Amino acid sequence: MTQKILVLPGDGIGKEIVAEAVKVIDVLTADFGLEVALEYGEIGGAGYDKSGHPYPEDTKKKAATADAILLGAVGGYEYEELPRELRPERGLLAIRADLDLFSNLRPAILNETLADASSLRPEVVAGLDIMIVRELTGGIYFGQPRAIESNESDERFAYNTMVYKESEIERIAHSAFKIAMQRGKRLCSVDKANVLEVSELWREVVIRVSAEYPEVELSHMYVDNAAMQLVKEPKQFDVVVTGNLFGDILSDAAAMLTGSIGMLPSASLNASGMGMYEPIHGSAPDIAGQNVANPLATIMSVSMMLRYSLDNAVLADKIDAAVEKVLDQGYRTADIFVEGMKKVGTDEMGDAVVAELKA
Repeated sequence: MTQKILVLPGDGIGKEIVAEAVKVIDVLTADFGLEVALEYGEIGGAGYDKSGHPYPEDTKKKAATADAILLGAVGGYEYEELPRELRPERGLLAIRADLDLFSNLRPAILNETLADASSLRPEVVAGLDIMIVRELTGGIYFGQPRAIESNESDERFAYNTMVYKESEIERIAHSAFKIAMQRGKRLCSVDKANVLEVSELWREVVIRVSAEYPEVELSHMYVDNAAMQLVKEPKQFDVVVTGNLFGDILSDAAAMLTGSIGMLPSASLNASGMGMYEPIHGSAPDIAGQNVANPLATIMSVSMMLRYSLDNAVLADKIDAAVEKVLDQGYRTADIFVEGMKKVGTDEMGDAVVAELKA
């Protein structure tokens, strides 16, 4: 059965990096029997330019029937003066909410040949492979009430509410356990149960869900210790599951262990396994159109798409292996270039991955 991929290049370097990922999809279709149909749409600034809204109605309709979505990036200097509700980033938030993409997968993977790019010693990070599963649609970012107010003395104060329902914790726990089953069968749940009632409930529910996954070794860690351990001994982790706020912080810290955010893909999944796949970096308008952006995070987002939404781990492995070989051969875009390597542009890096797939 042919599966539908909605392609949303977006803004800035999004168009360039997505074009290289589409090259990879085309090879998989032509040479390896992948049965997919690509459909294109606009989001972010591109959506605003075409229809006056960062999440156009036409894109919304296409997203509702897609099996997976490949996104480039959103944002640009020219949109900074727009009203907040029309800025490109609002389109990204809107599509996540519209499709209920609650499970955010953020891998931190470091090819051994890139170990010198990390700020940590190579022996600490070489071969790093962590998956952080972040709850994306709940927690303190969405909890009510929230406000900035003034008291009777006219002193301003602000408050936000961290809240999770059992059902929200259960579904992100199931998502993380299922991913752990596909990897090393080790899951670390990160919370702050020693001081937060919401984390007490989080831990209780995760333990309850763990009974359905007896093969997975479950551990728990307070978020402050988890932050320290990520820097001290990052390879101790396999899969980490945590809430929205903690996941936001820890996933960015883990990303920088790899030395370049240009190398890292991500996925956001809903309960049915449908997902949106994108590199974690932004639209980088300062280098857009210069053929210098690193397309590997977007190409590896296709790998994640095959693995988690399109049920084709075999082809996902082929992409991962091709990227590994290209890096082993010394190909480098500007963000990961060191002397002695082969400096290439966006399209050359994409071509190198395609050539390796065909080899």
